[in-house]
Amino acid sequence: MLKPNFLIIGAAKAGTTSLYAYLKQHPQIYMSPLKETNFFALEGEQLLFQGPGDQEYINKFSITKLEDYSALFQEVTDELAIGEASPLYLYSPRAPERIQHYIPDVKMIAILRHPVERAYSAFLHMVRDRREPLRDFPQALKEEEARIGNNWEHIWHYQQVGFYYVQLQRYFAKFNPEQIRVYLFEDFDLNPLGVLQDIFQFLNVNETFIPDISVKQNASEIPTNLAKLELTAQVYHQLIEVYREDICRLQELIRRDLSSWLEPEISILKVAGAELSVAKNEDK
Repeated sequence: MLKPNFLIIGAAKAGTTSLYAYLKQHPQIYMSPLKETNFFALEGEQLLFQGPGDQEYINKFSITKLEDYSALFQEVTDELAIGEASPLYLYSPRAPERIQHYIPDVKMIAILRHPVERAYSAFLHMVRDRREPLRDFPQALKEEEARIGNNWEHIWHYQQVGFYYVQLQRYFAKFNPEQIRVYLFEDFDLNPLGVLQDIFQFLNVNETFIPDISVKQNASEIPTNLAKLELTAQVYHQLIEVYREDICRLQELIRRDLSSWLEPEISILKVAGAELSVAKNEDK
């Protein structure tokens, strides 16, 4: 039964849709026709997520049966690298064990984005799609625990998805570190071809291939009615403190300097190509 030999495991809102599209262009790479199969996170489950739009999205499109998952790769011919992209895998506590069970030698790719930036981008994404009933990010954060308790799907877990150390550690505990390649979103954003060439080398395919990277996929631009919305310095700093310990442990795990993620005076965050001001007036 044919299965992938590499996975893009996350993180959500960190460029995985663009990466999927770019890798799909490579003649030696086969990507599953469905992005976000979610199979290793949701195998065997009856999907009853209850958030706004969950029935039309994750409940409808996720693959939960092995035979259906394998069918996604039936068109593979002579490609050397066979993959799929499901950002939920990084967040899912069940995915590492299932991946180890089915494809223990698989290679895995993760892209990590500044956790505050990632959380706010996810919020904007849901506002853009008219699924987020709130227009206030701090209020949405306050509602997160209740939403999780009411079984809203994972994209609503704005804050929780950002604890990357906890999530990646589950993979490093089960797999050889040589099977895992971790990139930062800022690297991918500033030098996509450099990151792609490194990934091509990691996947043992022709690294001289140059895909068309002129279009960024799935960008959550700030909606027109929220164009002047600012992430307040108070909320930004509060979230940095929430993530501080995780970020410090993460940089040791992946051996990257993440001190810039902890800067207290950041005034601009990039949200899917848009510049988002962080208000200097804490009372805004």
